[in-house]
Amino acid sequence: MTWTQSIRERARQRLAAAAARNAPPPFTVGPELQDTATPVVVVQRPSHSDEVLPRGVRTAGAWAWRFILLVAAAYLLLRVVALLRVVIIPVAVAILLAALFQPVAAAFVRRGVKRSLAAGLVLVLALLLVFGGLSLIIRTFIAQIDTLSTQVSDGINEVQDWLARGPLHVTDAQLSQYVERAQQAISENQGALTSGALSTATTVGEVVAGFFLVLFALFFFLRDGGQIWSFLCRLLPREARVATARAGHYSWHTLVSYVHATVLVAFVDAVGIGIGLFILRVPLALPLAALVFLGAFVPVIGATITGAVAVLVALVANGPVSALIVLAIVIAVQQLEGHVLQPLIMGRAVALHPLAVILAIATGIVVAGIVGGLIAVPLLAVLNTAIRYLVRHPSGEPTPDRESPGTEPTDDERAEAEDHREEAERRTDPAEPPPADTSVGDPGETSLVHTPDTGRSPSTS
Repeated sequence: MTWTQSIRERARQRLAAAAARNAPPPFTVGPELQDTATPVVVVQRPSHSDEVLPRGVRTAGAWAWRFILLVAAAYLLLRVVALLRVVIIPVAVAILLAALFQPVAAAFVRRGVKRSLAAGLVLVLALLLVFGGLSLIIRTFIAQIDTLSTQVSDGINEVQDWLARGPLHVTDAQLSQYVERAQQAISENQGALTSGALSTATTVGEVVAGFFLVLFALFFFLRDGGQIWSFLCRLLPREARVATARAGHYSWHTLVSYVHATVLVAFVDAVGIGIGLFILRVPLALPLAALVFLGAFVPVIGATITGAVAVLVALVANGPVSALIVLAIVIAVQQLEGHVLQPLIMGRAVALHPLAVILAIATGIVVAGIVGGLIAVPLLAVLNTAIRYLVRHPSGEPTPDRESPGTEPTDDERAEAEDHREEAERRTDPAEPPPADTSVGDPGETSLVHTPDTGRSPSTS
């Protein structure tokens, strides 16, 4: 064996030992091998786990532990929200009210009124509107409660007569037995009812505290909303400020449009059902119309449930014929809302798939009750706008048409139809110049919430 063969043999042994340890040490070529023509190849064997587990299983495992972390983080977030619900719920309500009244405050500011005075005037007007409406509803309820009690008693007697003489043939003894069972169930659950009353007293205290918190938060949101958002954006890394600021601007524009559209749709529902109740002389027509107005703030199901309450009142007070007419009125108003108002008014404010709306409402009710159902859809609309903007404009540039990304339809056919319509409008007016882009200044000074024109891109300085 020549000396070159012995050197090559020692090199092979070194390579085999390094491959067996799965951690090959740095391999250096001595001067005796620099003149040789034999290439040296280092091959790293796959680890034991790579040999045993297929690539699909490894990928699924990687996604699984990340998903578990996301679920744990979401659970902790919900726990924190549950602990701080006395603070979070009033702040959320104040944000919705700020989105409703912000254009009024901006109009005052444009006319030279100081921001603090403008916010105070809007707050006073809102309180007068709310308490004036409540006083009118309460007085109507008190004035008609005696008549309603008499009509309810007569209605119950009619129902009993129908049960006895109708197809069910329920005897008076059976009705008395059912009444005794109901009384017995109430007496057996008296402790639970007492604890429920105490819980209601605690809830009343929370409502009073939340009411004053809503007032303070609403005042400062109307006065300093832009500065608050700019401060929050300056807490982020500098490269993320512009994109986050503009995403917040477009999300605020979506929220303002959504709240205004919801108020308009709720008003139409309440007026339509209320007129029908007045014509049919159903007791408590005004309180029931107000209940429909409040229920319409929960999309899809709110006006339907409150309309069912109006049907029950008409059934007990005026009989089955009046109840059927009220039911027909409720169905007609719901059809008007679903086929005309929602596409025409709500479609311009926010584009969400109906399934997403239903799932959001269901999740909100499960997590936070009625308040969760109220804020679930606007929260989904805000997240939809922010995510769609950040995906398409990660560097923070304005949208070409200055419109919120959340108003773009999610349905492909609907989006294509709107694109064709916009193209036809451009062709009919070729002299209209395209929207010009604006440069972005210091991202830390972006003001978003209280710009006078919420449909434009945020101003920068």
